[in-house]
Amino acid sequence: MRRKLLIYGTGVTAELAWFYFTRDSAYEVAAFTVDSAYLAAPRFCGLPVTPFERIAHTHPPGEYDFFVAVANQNLNAFRRDRYLAAKALGYPIARYISSRAHVFQPENIGENCLVTENATVHPLARVGNNVTLFSGCVISHHSVIHDHCYIAPGAVIGGECVIGEQCFIGLNAAVRSCMMVGERCIVGAGAVILNHAAPEGVYRAHETARSHIASTDWYKTRHP
Repeated sequence: MRRKLLIYGTGVTAELAWFYFTRDSAYEVAAFTVDSAYLAAPRFCGLPVTPFERIAHTHPPGEYDFFVAVANQNLNAFRRDRYLAAKALGYPIARYISSRAHVFQPENIGENCLVTENATVHPLARVGNNVTLFSGCVISHHSVIHDHCYIAPGAVIGGECVIGEQCFIGLNAAVRSCMMVGERCIVGAGAVILNHAAPEGVYRAHETARSHIASTDWYKTRHP
């Protein structure tokens, strides 16, 4: 029997998640949910939309799994908050790994992750919770992607890298092997990171991470 799934969101990301889960998973999407302030229509993709404030009463955690599918606004902070709220209600949190993705150790992928077609996660790499890995991205061997990150299509993370929480790595961006990217960094489309990137940095195409971290303390506290 297919497990029943609730999806948080009614935007394009939620529609995409519904498409993937419906066609390429062991889940049956049962309903959508959003905060009542964002509830614009009673149905989405042909399924009911229930206010998040009531979801535990109408769709109990013991009977449904949960997936948060919202965009990466505010460096994934909203997705992080709703993911944590769903966990606090007691829902088992789903993940989606495309059957067309190249993931050698699925056990190293966290919950509420969306891993789409042709994404590649090498052996001995680890991906935290609530991470999006879009089509064509590469997470190389021994790298660690911490929670609440978004890795866009075509981005390449070299081997032995550490990507801090709530980072955004844009289209076709590249992070050289053995680099550290601090929390809440934005690496824009086509940018190349050749040195360690300090937390909350913003790096654009044709710029490298020039704020080199002199000390390894930041790395030691965040590398598992």
